Amino acid sequence: MNKTTVLPEGPDASGHFGEFGGRYVPETLVAPLEELAAEFAKARKDPEFQRELKEMRRDFTGRPTPLYFAERLTQHCGGAKIYLKREDLLHTGAHKINNALGQVLLARRMGKKRIIAETGAGQHGVATATMAARYGMECVIYMGEEDMRRQALNVTRMRMLGARVVGVTAGQKTLKEAVNEAMRDWVTNVRTTHYVLGTAYGAHPYPYMVREFHRVIGEEARTQLMDREGKLPDVICACVGGGSNAIGIFYAFLDEPKVRLVGVEAGGEGIKPGRHAARFQGGKLGVLQGSKSFLLQNSDVSAGLDYAAVGPEHCHLREIGRAEYTYATDDEALDAFSKLGKVEGILPALETAHAVAFAMKEAPKLKKEQILLVNLSGRGDKDVNEAARFLLKS
Repeated sequence: MNKTTVLPEGPDASGHFGEFGGRYVPETLVAPLEELAAEFAKARKDPEFQRELKEMRRDFTGRPTPLYFAERLTQHCGGAKIYLKREDLLHTGAHKINNALGQVLLARRMGKKRIIAETGAGQHGVATATMAARYGMECVIYMGEEDMRRQALNVTRMRMLGARVVGVTAGQKTLKEAVNEAMRDWVTNVRTTHYVLGTAYGAHPYPYMVREFHRVIGEEARTQLMDREGKLPDVICACVGGGSNAIGIFYAFLDEPKVRLVGVEAGGEGIKPGRHAARFQGGKLGVLQGSKSFLLQNSDVSAGLDYAAVGPEHCHLREIGRAEYTYATDDEALDAFSKLGKVEGILPALETAHAVAFAMKEAPKLKKEQILLVNLSGRGDKDVNEAARFLLKS
């Protein structure tokens, strides 16, 4: 990182992180987004809102999550100590409920009675349906039909939580199309409806707001690791689709230049045109769904990582050299999924397995006294059938 670079607490007044982000939306959404930004700013300073958020994190979602020393994985890989931040142990099985809780509380504060969301792997949809049920709100989840096939368990979970799941048949029938449909709904029903966007992307204030609801991950991990080891990690890695779990764990360490921050994208079958979802490896700068970012479109990757763009704050961190971004291939992610299960008794989400794959390659390059922290962002229950198609072939 350039030592003269100042990392601001949030985006500038126009919603940009450097040249990335912003608010590129139809005129009909400008006022709702301004209202949302204003209400979020008030909520951040409201002791009552913060009290309920803290209590619900503790009593309903299960925070703080444990910091786990993966002793056998460390022995298996050699080199650095590998620690796992166990976001997979949260209620509903992933980090996504941090953001869903915060946004539903915000929606209730604004008097909204109806909640909508998009989902890819289904974890954000489940988390949003869960929080809508808890607060007695109508809930509609948009999901591409291809993702519904891959994530049938989560579709059933959402419906059992009282949500209406709407299959999207346009385009590639995945996450990008689900976002389009959710935005159309929001434009039509903006007076009664809040759109719980699920990742650190979209028009301002969503990237900032989502990061703020997830920053608890890194804040907890920092305290836990200092208590356990008496020092900060040398490397932190997290998978990156839109980038919510990664920015959540990175943020508490941005002002620690000796802590290396690594985001791991979906490399698919390798960095070949049309066969991966690594936006930083093959993407171009552009505007999509309200935000300026690096863009790429591809169909054959994990449902939660196949979004066409990456969060603007990640683009900025890469631009200034504070974070780096690499990728893991499908085969590497499947191997990590299998290894973590057999060595540690933990089945990670396939998205998360990309970060585990990086850790397994990186740990042997580091010294034994060094620490590699992995954000274990979700559990793999939802992916067992899909992974078994490849891992249990006779």
